[in-house]
Amino acid sequence: MASRTGSATHLLYLCAIALKGLDGLVETVLGLLIAVTGPDKLYEFVLRFTTPELLDEGSHRLADALQRGEAALAHVSGAFAVFYLLAHGVLKFGIAINLLRAKRWIYLPACLVLAGFVLFLGYRAASHRSWLTAGLALFDLLTLALVLNEWRHSPGKDAAAP
Repeated sequence: MASRTGSATHLLYLCAIALKGLDGLVETVLGLLIAVTGPDKLYEFVLRFTTPELLDEGSHRLADALQRGEAALAHVSGAFAVFYLLAHGVLKFGIAINLLRAKRWIYLPACLVLAGFVLFLGYRAASHRSWLTAGLALFDLLTLALVLNEWRHSPGKDAAAP
């Protein structure tokens, strides 16, 4: 079997998993930040740094999106937001680290978790008619396909889990 380390699909897999890991790390840090400061303090922080951008001439979609997202988070129960961000972030980060380390045992749990993300985000996209959520669901679907492909091509398919 030829080496897959240089294939375009493998490189796309590595990029997708690295993005998932980075996203998981950001969610974990955000969850910890909210646990320490509370959602209201985080909202004030976001406002302080995004309001000047929104007052300038022109469109600042990122600043606007940050303010809307943080405003929604500020109205959610602080305990729920912390639990969701920490659980979701730690899960994604842990899966990404183990996938990047090519641990064979992680493929099945990763596929199950990604399939759950796709279903949840797909439901949310349909119920809220959100193109952003639909895009995230499609990214998770692509990531799931890449993980399945990597699992299929990994050496020792029938080896026992460590």
